[in-house]
Amino acid sequence: MTTESDSFPRRQARTQRFTLGAPRSFTVAPDGSRVVFLRSSSGTDRANALWVLDPVDGAERLAADPGALLGGASEDLSPEERARRERSREGGAGIVGYATDEAVELASFALSGRLFTAELRAGTARELSVPGPVIDPRPSPDGRLVAYVARGALRVVEAEGGGDRALAEPESASVSYGLAEFIAAEEMGRSRGFWWAPESDQLLVARVDDTPVERWWISDPAQPKRDPQHVPYPAAGTANAEVRLFLLGLDGVRTEVAWDRARYPYLARVHWSAAGAPLLLVQARDQRSQLFLAVDPDSGVTRMVHADEDLIWLDLFPGVPCWSPSGQLVRIADEGGARVLAVGERPLTGAQLQVRAVLDVTADDVLVSASAGLEAERPETGEVHVYRVNELGVERLSGEPGVHSAVRAGGVTVLVSAVPDRPGSQARVLREGKPTATVRSYAEDPGLSPRVLFTQGGARRIPCAVLMPTDYPGDTSLPVLLDPYGGPHGPRVLAAHNAHLTSQWFADQGFAVVVADGRGTPGRSPAWEKAVHQDFTVALDDQIEALQDLARTHPLDLSRVAIRGWSFGGYLAALAVLRRPDVFHAGIAGAPVTDWRLYDTHYTERYLGDPRTAAATYARNSLVTDEGLSSPAEPHRPLMIVHGLADDNVVVAHALRLSSALLSAGRPHEVLPLSGVTHMTPQEQVAENLLLLQVDFLKRSLGLA
Repeated sequence: MTTESDSFPRRQARTQRFTLGAPRSFTVAPDGSRVVFLRSSSGTDRANALWVLDPVDGAERLAADPGALLGGASEDLSPEERARRERSREGGAGIVGYATDEAVELASFALSGRLFTAELRAGTARELSVPGPVIDPRPSPDGRLVAYVARGALRVVEAEGGGDRALAEPESASVSYGLAEFIAAEEMGRSRGFWWAPESDQLLVARVDDTPVERWWISDPAQPKRDPQHVPYPAAGTANAEVRLFLLGLDGVRTEVAWDRARYPYLARVHWSAAGAPLLLVQARDQRSQLFLAVDPDSGVTRMVHADEDLIWLDLFPGVPCWSPSGQLVRIADEGGARVLAVGERPLTGAQLQVRAVLDVTADDVLVSASAGLEAERPETGEVHVYRVNELGVERLSGEPGVHSAVRAGGVTVLVSAVPDRPGSQARVLREGKPTATVRSYAEDPGLSPRVLFTQGGARRIPCAVLMPTDYPGDTSLPVLLDPYGGPHGPRVLAAHNAHLTSQWFADQGFAVVVADGRGTPGRSPAWEKAVHQDFTVALDDQIEALQDLARTHPLDLSRVAIRGWSFGGYLAALAVLRRPDVFHAGIAGAPVTDWRLYDTHYTERYLGDPRTAAATYARNSLVTDEGLSSPAEPHRPLMIVHGLADDNVVVAHALRLSSALLSAGRPHEVLPLSGVTHMTPQEQVAENLLLLQVDFLKRSLGLA
């Protein structure tokens, strides 16, 4: 339990940033009769249960309780499941994911590597006795079978529990069927590796062979008795896993899907619905060209539906590609300086919106999430809204300023909204557009209300959030802490209460905190995001531009400026104190990417190219090369480097190489290793003390009392 005497850092860690107890992972039945979702029992309970809600009156029923199903036993996760959760940044427990049949009457999920199903109408759940450990179980559309992965094999079992058998078994220890490879899960947003046919008679199954991928050792020096993990890691410029796709019939027929894998090795998206043939999106390794392919489910032959090319790169988006009910291709494209929704060959949106994701497609409209474009009548800094789009126009469905998303089916919409002046998020159920219920949330109140001003900074109108101490009287200038992520896919300036809790806590320690989303961050325009092509340092330029512009109208003491960040934000923080000591006086770099040759293929090569042909680009963007450390040696600025020793995404070699380079260059710095910590938020006490240590470092470094 959380008590009032607990510090904010501890409460934030214990509640996983106040997300525990909040409803999530919604599914709406196609007839609109049920809403299925996950939720834990309190704001400190990590174990999610499966719930069903009646959209008419809001009545809730418990469909599956992990505690009861496991008999009170603790969870035992396989290494494969732990890796899946790390890729999705899943910190919860219990039922962390589920899948349903087409009618949303049967759900399947894994607990401790065991397979369970839940009858959603009856509210009963039971275990199916199958080989394990089970990963990603998914019912067939007709609800008669469940497919799942166990020890690299794709297997099916009858929903009643009989007839379990393997449809594909791995030929070696480096092969798996039905799982997403590392870069698909980490960078492409594709977390699954098999897809049912609408007729429930066959599946599309990815075969992944990690044999070509370099092996890295991930160990915990604090536990010398433990064997290190030997993991395949596709670093920039090295070989990827070989990914092939097969049609597997329940009758045993196996047909390979054919496309030019040499030219388009990345299997980025797979979609299979009753509206058309199986649909693939495959990308070239340089991500400057991609094909939308329709698959003949009998022969495996593919035909091109659409092709895209871009001189810089092509992005991937949630929810697309897919077919409309009439069989038209639905996609998101960069056209006319905007990110637009296209159905068939016709764009349905223009420069007024920057479309982020497709949420639902019907015969009448397409539901999307989007930000206001550069041609919007007024700035909507940090806002993301839900829009209904068709040939007649665009209608915004979310009202109040905030960050909104939605799930929809059968005339029922679940609208999830996070706004600046209300803690957490609110999930409202709408029938035919009218609210009928609110899904209860048990998330804890943070007990902290961000004092945040949303604004824009500099000539580029960089989106910014400025936070002052809660009790700030406004009569003195304050030392400044920049608190960015600052890179691709990671917006930090969000019009939502909980997004700024940590920044407000830092502000309450005596800082003016500035959060800026410069070029490279999403939501502004394609050109805005692609400005970091071959040069990540422009992200630092925008942090400086925003800071100096805001200082004209806010009480910012530019003689005491610090910066902190994690992952790309950690890279940005280290870059700031090393390259611009004239602006920044201290930095905290958490899990920083310091040498981009050590980061993965799909992400790094998109922005910086292939290191085998772009060595100079990598050197210019590195923190550890002679060029990376070529800024003036004086003045030295204090730098704290923080890194989890168990991180398999940004491996600790990044921090060690930076420390060695700084030592060779005679630059003072501090290194804080976190034993057993991955790229995710560390354990409760560690997370609390980590924030306290950062405050102490910042005050020491800036000469504050």
